[in-house]
Amino acid sequence: MSNIFHLAIPGGNLSITVPFYVDVLGCALGPAEEGRYQDIDFWGNELTLHETAPRNSKHDHPERERHAVDMGIVCIPHFGIHLPRDVFDVVKARIEQNINYLDRPYVRYEGKDTEQETFFIEDPNYNVLEIKTLVNV
Repeated sequence: MSNIFHLAIPGGNLSITVPFYVDVLGCALGPAEEGRYQDIDFWGNELTLHETAPRNSKHDHPERERHAVDMGIVCIPHFGIHLPRDVFDVVKARIEQNINYLDRPYVRYEGKDTEQETFFIEDPNYNVLEIKTLVNV
């Protein structure tokens, strides 16, 4: 048995959402069943995008709850990944060329062992992702 994390989320129209994960984030494709789901290699973890009715706007889902944390107020729910600095910088550059941030990059826990740079984005189906890198690694 492996230690790969698996998360299944509503993908909306997969013909729109899958290119975001592949072309913008740089993730690889995994197994799929046409019209039902597409697995994404989310940096070694299995993210499954299920075909669902697309959320056509932020009004198609409840208002996001936000929780206060050090130097930020983050959307709940969200999921994400810790990336090595070099990979983080490539992904951040791709984001800046292709989409808007939900929450622009900022440093959290400054001066602590857990210091990190982080940002939040939304996929085309309004799922919130946090991409971060630890500064002191």
